[in-house]
Order: sequence, then structure tokens, then C-alpha cells
Amino acid sequence: MSDRELLFSVTKKDLDITAIRGSGPGGQHRNKVSTGIRIVHRASGAVAEASDDRSSLVNKSAAFRKLLETPKFKSWMKITLAAAQGRESIADAVERQMQPENITTEVLDENNRWVRVEAGDLT
Repeated sequence: MSDRELLFSVTKKDLDITAIRGSGPGGQHRNKVSTGIRIVHRASGAVAEASDDRSSLVNKSAAFRKLLETPKFKSWMKITLAAAQGRESIADAVERQMQPENITTEVLDENNRWVRVEAGDLT
């Protein structure tokens, strides 16, 4: 058996798929038939459109491929994968690093030397 594990999935229930009319040349067919496709991934807010082909199935496939390449979807995917693998979120990592015991208590003085200061003197 394979050592692969399903960490997350994207199904039609996660998407808003809308038929749209294409723009540009194409005459009467282009103006009467909604073969363009717009896909919105609700969880990430990523949006992709395709209307290059006369076939809505080809456009749907192209729009989904474009959706996978959007920065919003890629960011959502990285966060979802980290959560599925049990890694801490970025916000939790920042909060952990900002604890007083992790903050440096030395600063450069006017002579470019490192000088230790008390936590109350940093403000």
C-alpha cells in the first residue's frame, strides 16, 4: 500500500461556478451563449475565469487550472497543509517569539557598541 495520506481536498461544494459570456470577437455566437466560466473558491477568495474556447467544458478545465495558480489559493493551500500536519500557525509562532524572554535586551548606543538595557527602558 502507499504511504500517502490525504491532507485536504477541494470539491465542487467548495466552489462557486458561474457561466459568463465571453468578450472580444466571435460574433453572434459569442454574444448569445454563456460558454465562459468563472470559478470562486469560497475559503480562499481566489477567483479565476476562462472564456477562450467555445466549449464550456474546456473553459471550466482552464479556469480550474488558473484557480490553482492564483496567489490567494496557493497561500490558503499552504496554511491548510500546515494545519493538517499539526504545525503551528504563523500567528502562533509570532506570539511565541514575542514573549519577553525571547526579546533582546541589548541595543546599539551612540558609539555603535551593544549596551544591555532593562525591559522597562525599551519604550
